[in-house]
Amino acid sequence: MGNFYLDVIGKDPRFDSAARVSDPSLLEPTTRKLVESVISAAQQMGIAIMIYETYRSQDRQQELFNQGATKLRAVGVHHYGLACDIVRVVGGEPSWKGDFSFLGQLAQSSGLIWGGDWGAPDIKHSFVDSVHVQRCTIPRQGDLFAGTWYPDDVYNPYDDAQHLFTAAMIPPARAEAIRGRPPAKNKRA
Repeated sequence: MGNFYLDVIGKDPRFDSAARVSDPSLLEPTTRKLVESVISAAQQMGIAIMIYETYRSQDRQQELFNQGATKLRAVGVHHYGLACDIVRVVGGEPSWKGDFSFLGQLAQSSGLIWGGDWGAPDIKHSFVDSVHVQRCTIPRQGDLFAGTWYPDDVYNPYDDAQHLFTAAMIPPARAEAIRGRPPAKNKRA
C-alpha cells in the first residue's frame, strides 16, 4: 500500500462526515496495531477502555471547536489516521473521568505519543489531552499537514530524535499553533 491517508481515508465515504468515527480500520495499520496493544495491556491490568474516536473530518473538528470541546479549529493528526482517543468504560458507557497516566505509560511503551505529555514529559504543556494517543511527534505534524511526510511502517516517534529535540525548544504558544493548523506558507515579494 502506498499512502494510507490517500489510499484509504481519502476514499472513505465518511471523509467529510461531521459524525464521530470510532472505526479502528481508519487508523493507519501500524498505528492500529499499537492502539490494540494498548487496549489489550490495559485490559490485562484490569482497566476497561475503549476506542472513542479515530478519524476526524474538518467538519467534525469545526463542530467540536464551536462547542468548546477543543482548542483546535483545524483538523489534526486524527484526520490522517494516526491518532486515537481512548476513554475508560464505566457502566458500559465512555468516561473521561479519573487518572489517565496509565495510558501515558502504555502509549509510550507501545511507541505512541500520549496527549498528556506530547512525548516530552519534562515540559509543562498548556494543552493536555489525556485520552489522546498519536504516532507522530508534535514538530513532525507540520510536515504531515503540508503533505510532505507520512510515516512508514517502522516509524517510531521516540526514535525521531531531531523532532523530539525540536519539540523541547518550541515555545508553548508556537507548539499549540503547530498542533492546530498547518504551517503558514512563506510569502515572498
